[in-house]
This record gives sequence, structure tokens and C-alpha cells, in this order.
Amino acid sequence: MMTVLKNICLTVSIFATIFFVPTQGKAQLQSNAEKNIQEIYNTNPSPLDTIQNNQGKKNGGIDLIVNPEPSDSLIPTTNFNSISGKAATCNCVPYYMCDPSTNSITEDGTFDGYGVIDIRFNADDPICPSSVDVCCASNQTRSETLNPTPLVQRPNQPKGCGIRNIGLDFTLIGASQNEAGFGEFPWTVALLHSANFSYFCAGSIIHPQVILTAVHCVQPHNPGTFIVRAGEWDSQTTRERLPYQERTVKNIIKHPQYKSRNIANDFALVILNQPFTLDDHINVVCLPQQGAIPATSITCYSTGWGKDVFGSQGKYSVIMKRVPLPVVDFNSCQERLRKTRLGPNFALDRSFMCAGGQRGIDTCQGDGGAPLVCPIGIPSENRYTQSGIVAWGIGCNDEVPAAYANVAIVRDWIDQQMLANGFDTTVYIA
Repeated sequence: MMTVLKNICLTVSIFATIFFVPTQGKAQLQSNAEKNIQEIYNTNPSPLDTIQNNQGKKNGGIDLIVNPEPSDSLIPTTNFNSISGKAATCNCVPYYMCDPSTNSITEDGTFDGYGVIDIRFNADDPICPSSVDVCCASNQTRSETLNPTPLVQRPNQPKGCGIRNIGLDFTLIGASQNEAGFGEFPWTVALLHSANFSYFCAGSIIHPQVILTAVHCVQPHNPGTFIVRAGEWDSQTTRERLPYQERTVKNIIKHPQYKSRNIANDFALVILNQPFTLDDHINVVCLPQQGAIPATSITCYSTGWGKDVFGSQGKYSVIMKRVPLPVVDFNSCQERLRKTRLGPNFALDRSFMCAGGQRGIDTCQGDGGAPLVCPIGIPSENRYTQSGIVAWGIGCNDEVPAAYANVAIVRDWIDQQMLANGFDTTVYIA
């Protein structure tokens, strides 16, 4: 049992770099219930955590974000040493430099996708060193990038916010750790320390120039101390066809009723110095109407980046993850939390909603700020709205739901802040 429970994560493989919030003095603890709450929210780093983070050692999360690779690194690699140990008579190239078949490209640009990428670490077939490289036959290897038709130019493609991309660029197989597809959740962003590009929290794009995240993520930070990265997939390579984008921070707006003691009203807006350029893999998420309540029968997703679980080489270990989580109604959640060490008198703040609580879906040790999105509209559109923000949880691998900041209760506040800063509020309306 951990003596200090850290902010909720989506699985043990997800959100494993911890972001820390300040502790409160013991004088504020007036009851056993408050003491238990305080113990949950006390997430000060241990000296070892600090040392490992400063030295760039592995601490379970994105401990190093790689710099862009030189263009000549895309030259096909022949006679490569397969991770699987199986002999290969093919070229190891990025997926977008290999034809799925020799007759798949048409002059009108209707070619979509690049076939299949297998990310299983111990697959029987030859495996290239990078997660986005494929073992490509010589007669299928191209010297130029194969660009599919952009989504906005495809017929019958849904437009606007919250579109989840299914099968953008390639089909992913061997995804045993809830890995998301490339660009599948295009609104998810990473918050990185400016000094060393280490990952500490996540967020979502609600406007090309505005990020929604948690106050406890940005509370100790000044605008110049961190950056926001959008369009990331595998944090240990820059060989994806569409590159990530990074922006610096201009301003941080925190909810005026945020309470550090219990993380109530854990909502923050991060204003960027320049907007992101929206693309197939970078887009805004929809926001719910004020007071909207997601149905408890639906499955939502929370997304972020995971720890190294695939081997000592660290390959395929930091691909964006997606975790399916059922919504739990407020009263049921509160009752289940009262059966934990929080005690029978625990009162869940009304600024939270709950999700998860299924055995086998881990909710422990991780950072916050990540979006919880739920499907809306007709299924064929694959449109999602952000219902929650990762806030806190208790226990691992058990049946206790986790608490998420409830975005629907602050939709009016978000609109007010957006308009006050000259931003369009229609971009996140479905």
C-alpha cells in the first residue's frame, strides 16, 4: 500500500510520470476524514523522484522527448538487425515510404492508409527498431513520402470538433496495452517542462490557442516554464508522417474557486502565444453544454502516454494510450468511495464526476489534466465531447471509481473566459 497516493492514472502503463501538488499543514486536519483526504492529495515528490527526473533516468513516464531527427535518417535501412532475431530480406523504412501493394496508389490521390503496423515486441515477423518503421519489400519501397488524401478533402468526412480518427495512416495490431492509433484522439496534448522536455501532465485542445487542463497541473508553474505539444504519438521518435507542433505559454487562467485541499474546481485554461495549426492529427475537442450529464451506460476514453512496459530497449513504450472507462453516477460513486479509507462520512465535491471502477483497469500513480471524452451524436461520426479532466483516485486494480473534474459544470465559465480573451466559442460546439 502506498503511503502517499498520487493523482489518478489511467493504467499502470499510463501517466506514470507524477506531477506534484503542495501539501497542507497538519493544523488544517480537523477530522479523520480530512486526514484521509489530505493523505490522498499529498503528492510531494520523494528525493529519489526529483533526482531521477533531473538526471533524465527512467522513472516510469516520458523521461526524455527526442529532438527531431535529420532528414537523412529516413534513408531506407537494408540488412537491418530485427529485434525478433528473424532474418529479414527487406528494407526498414517509415510506413509512409512503403506501398501496401504495388498497385495501390492512384493519380487522383484516393490512396488512404499504409496498411498495418505491428507493435508487438516479440512478434515472429521481423521488427524494425522504430515503432513507425515497417519491413518493406524492395519492389514496394519508395524514395518519397506517400501522402493520403487529407481528411478535409475526403467525401462524407465529418467536420468540426471532437472527431476521433479511426485508422488514420495505418491499422495498428498487437496493441495489448491500450495503445491508441496515430492521430486517433487529435485533441490530446502533452505539457512538458521547458528546461528538459520532460512530461508532467496532459491537456486538451478546445481552441487552436487554448488548452483545457487541471489547476493542480499548472499551479506551481509560470507561463515560461513549460510548453505544450500537440500531434504527438510515439514520444521516442519523430518519424511519424505528420509532425508534432509545440507552442509556448502566454497566460494561465485558473478557476477562482479551486481548492487545493480537496482539488475541487480543478479547471484551468492555458493560453498559448500562437495557435496550433489544425491538421489531420491535431484538432479541437467538443465541450458539453452547461449542466449536461453523460449517460452511465456509455463508455468514455481517457488518453495519454505510458511507461516502459515493453523491454529494456524502451521501444514502443511511450505510444499514446487510450483507456475505456464507464461513467459512474455521482451518488453511486460517493457510496463506493465511503467504503474506502475515506470513511462513511466522506462527501464528494459536486465539481467532480466519476468513471472507471472496473476490476483490472488500473487507476493509480499518474499525472492529471488528461481529458475524459464520451461519444455524442450518431455513431458513424465518431464524435466526442470532453466530460472530465483526470483529477484523483484511490486504490489500484480494484472496483473504486476515480474522480474527474466535471467539465459540464464550468461550461459557462469557460465561455466567459474565452470571450473575455477574444476567442471564438463556436469551435468546440458539436
